[in-house]
Amino acid sequence: MATHDRQVRRTRRAILDAFLSLVEAKGYEKTTVQHILDRADVGRSTFYAHYRDKEALLLAAFDDMQKELRSDIDTRAPAGQPIDIALPAVLVFGHAYRYQGVVRALHRTPAGKTVMQYLHEIISGVLADNLGPQEGANGSELPVEVVAEFYAAAAIGLLSWWINHDFRHGPTWLATTYRRIAAHGAPTAAE
Repeated sequence: MATHDRQVRRTRRAILDAFLSLVEAKGYEKTTVQHILDRADVGRSTFYAHYRDKEALLLAAFDDMQKELRSDIDTRAPAGQPIDIALPAVLVFGHAYRYQGVVRALHRTPAGKTVMQYLHEIISGVLADNLGPQEGANGSELPVEVVAEFYAAAAIGLLSWWINHDFRHGPTWLATTYRRIAAHGAPTAAE
């Protein structure tokens, strides 16, 4: 069974790596399943045994990030403990920075909108799952899902701004900026 699992992981990795390199080189719309098959050196039936279609493959590229995000939160904030409200956004920013070429190729395309919505759902979902105890302990009357939506929308808006500005200042700067705004709100004119 372990050999089969390793083979499945290698095949998925080959398909995903081929896909990402093609999207970066050609763009998402011009990349076909046949291009992916040729680059990954796999058959059509193998591709469809792992992915429903090209969009499913696109979203699968972010599944590892979601697992990493949930694992990081579980490690840093055991059940019932306060979480770093900025952590999901910071991990998404780092992921986007590592895959700049792909992110640039997708931005402002229908596929890019799908990715941004998916990232929004990831951030919002992780926060909603982990803010409940924290918000209740703080005596907040705000619904957890509203708080999670607010922070997720802010993160995606800032991510879009960052992409439009060619990843200016790098991920550490963006993470610090997001964390400061999330913790203290936007500075007023008097500051």
